[in-house]
Amino acid sequence: MKVLVATAAVIGLLSAAPAFADEALAKKKNCMACHQVDKKVVGPSYKEVSEKYKGQADAPAMLVEKVIKGGTGVWGKVPMPPNPAVSEDEAKALVGWILSL
Repeated sequence: MKVLVATAAVIGLLSAAPAFADEALAKKKNCMACHQVDKKVVGPSYKEVSEKYKGQADAPAMLVEKVIKGGTGVWGKVPMPPNPAVSEDEAKALVGWILSL
């Protein structure tokens, strides 16, 4: 029984690791200065973004471009500045995490 509980705990931690890794990446790339997971700051919360684009096949590619190049007008008057410090692979990881919320 102890082995089963320990195995379940390890599996749970491993399955949560990608979410933590991508939140850590968002912090590292200063995304969290304007966005939070569950509340609006300067920009929308990541959960709001996920909900808005849920089920849209073109959303990941469009959002990757916005992360890198910035955007305006979708969430109000405040523009999202470009973030050239984020590589395309990092943007894909961030967008995948955001859309999974």
